[in-house]
Amino acid sequence: MRPNVGSEKTILAVDLGLMEYETAWEIQRSAFQLRQEGLISDLLLLVEHPPVYTLGTASDEDHLLIGEHDPLRARANVYHVERGGDVTFHGPGQIVGYPILDLTNHYQDLHRYLRDLEETILRTIGTFGIKGERDDKYTGVWVSGEKIAAIGVKVKRWVTMHGFALNVNTDLSYFDSIIPCGIFHKGVTSMKQILGREADFAPVREELLHQFAGVFSPTTPIVPKEPFLNHLASLAPEQKEWNVSTHLPQIS
Repeated sequence: MRPNVGSEKTILAVDLGLMEYETAWEIQRSAFQLRQEGLISDLLLLVEHPPVYTLGTASDEDHLLIGEHDPLRARANVYHVERGGDVTFHGPGQIVGYPILDLTNHYQDLHRYLRDLEETILRTIGTFGIKGERDDKYTGVWVSGEKIAAIGVKVKRWVTMHGFALNVNTDLSYFDSIIPCGIFHKGVTSMKQILGREADFAPVREELLHQFAGVFSPTTPIVPKEPFLNHLASLAPEQKEWNVSTHLPQIS
């Protein structure tokens, strides 16, 4: 039996700002382990990454169209990660969300969890006048047949990690170097491309938090980044060398 930590319906949200993928990945894995042990509450980690490609457990290496010595590798690192799915891109202008949830406090239904992540994105972009849709064959959120949000997760003992990525003002040219999610016949889009102008990032992030709370939890308070990281490090001594001062600046 796991110890109870806080309200079963409280999900703490932490804005990690603009942060290197590898650092955020370490934080996420530590939080994932601590949540399995019942030592921390449910979390939603929000982050924006410098350019990076990630390949999930179902990835085909041929879907990454840049070689090891391609000049683009100097601008976009490549990581093999433990989430499901194929290759995708993360970069500036994209909101990435990593829910660390114990689904035993919500529902033990992975299909419903994926649909609820989609629902959060659908409601968020709908607030900005963008009509999103689901695709019966593929996980994610689509607009006129083009993907605006990718979803890829890992679940172990009903605790989740990894999550979703919403293209707000993302430089879509980076997707030209991959076959996104292994889907050959569909394109990728962003809020900027659909609206014909750059979207104000902060209101989109705030709306996403609001809609996430509406779908998953009546209370999703935001907690400051530095105290959260310090607390996490105190519970995971092997990570005590995290230095928040070396992280890139917060999203403005």
